[in-house]
Amino acid sequence: ALGISGAITQSISRNALASPDILGITAGASAAAVALIVLGGGGTFSGLLATLGLPLAALIGGVLTAIAIYSLAWRKGVDGFRFILVGIAVNAMLTAVIGWLLISADINDVSRAQVWLNGSLNGANWSTVWPVAVAVVIVGGATIVSTFTLGALRLGDDNARSLGVRLQHSQAVMLLAAVALAAVATAAAGPIAFVALAAPQIAVRLLRTPGPPIIASALLGGLLVVASDLIARTILPVELPVGIVTSALGGPFLLYLLVRSNRKASV
Repeated sequence: ALGISGAITQSISRNALASPDILGITAGASAAAVALIVLGGGGTFSGLLATLGLPLAALIGGVLTAIAIYSLAWRKGVDGFRFILVGIAVNAMLTAVIGWLLISADINDVSRAQVWLNGSLNGANWSTVWPVAVAVVIVGGATIVSTFTLGALRLGDDNARSLGVRLQHSQAVMLLAAVALAAVATAAAGPIAFVALAAPQIAVRLLRTPGPPIIASALLGGLLVVASDLIARTILPVELPVGIVTSALGGPFLLYLLVRSNRKASV
């Protein structure tokens, strides 16, 4: 789910650095989920959300965040660089909101939320796997069918229009698909960082394709999560949440992408 989500956002923005965790979509889903955990029994509204569960709260948070980012980045179209800058700013604000929620919450709720925020597969079971599997099959399948549209969007706004693509409609639908996948994955295991960023770029380099391939990105995303979980459980002396391992591995990869982008810009 994370691999497909990253492939979509990178195709829409035409930038290798665009992923749900960098753009703030994951932070939006996390903020909504943490608010549900912290405020779960507090009032009528939060009590209603508590009965619907983390997946819906994360989806609502992710969708609202994506709408805000898209609206703020819009200026007669969506420029990829401006899209990322707005996403980074929104990500920072939502991170502050999460911090405020944790500081003002009960210690028991804080410990539960903190474990979830680190991204962990320890509590995964079939009840959390099924929503992700259904989302991958339905949304991922629809994305594969829309491969032509994604390819056209990677060529730029004018070229996409000349190929008959309804630009704003296609961007909005694809972004909604990316948000749904990222939110469902975040609700199931917490925000597992850098998988959505790294998987599509690794797939591009392995297959030498002009843009992130959907199926390969999905497979590599799953492989990265499983491999990181294996490292966290067996190789390291202390068992860690999988999100810590992916962050440790993804940080250097992000620096690599930044250096590579700077070199391309200077040539």
